[in-house]
Amino acid sequence: MKIDHIAIYTHELENMKDFFVKYFNGTAGDKYHNTKSGFMSYFISFEDNTRIEIMTRPELNLSDKEKIGVGYHHLPFSLGGRKKVDKLTSELSKDGYNVISGPRTTGDGYYESQISIIEGNIIEITE
Repeated sequence: MKIDHIAIYTHELENMKDFFVKYFNGTAGDKYHNTKSGFMSYFISFEDNTRIEIMTRPELNLSDKEKIGVGYHHLPFSLGGRKKVDKLTSELSKDGYNVISGPRTTGDGYYESQISIIEGNIIEITE
């Protein structure tokens, strides 16, 4: 068994697509648009065949992702080295994204950064 993909709702579909393409070398598939419901989505594929689906629809509600609560918290990406974590963290910070923590070594030995991206969604980048 394997997880096929992770899905994320957003009001900023095009910005979210562009983010994953620019910073993580994702490849966006064709936009799907259900004209009846207004639902739209893209699948973004990465080098190792991992995929995320970013989605939007007219009736989305806002939520505060940075508060600690139940549910999914962050989407992690392994970059393959500490220098890559440092470089991407710096680039994201320069581009105006909020670095919540890191780069740092956590108590359980991970070298990581956590960044709040579009609409407060949190990504984690690790070595």
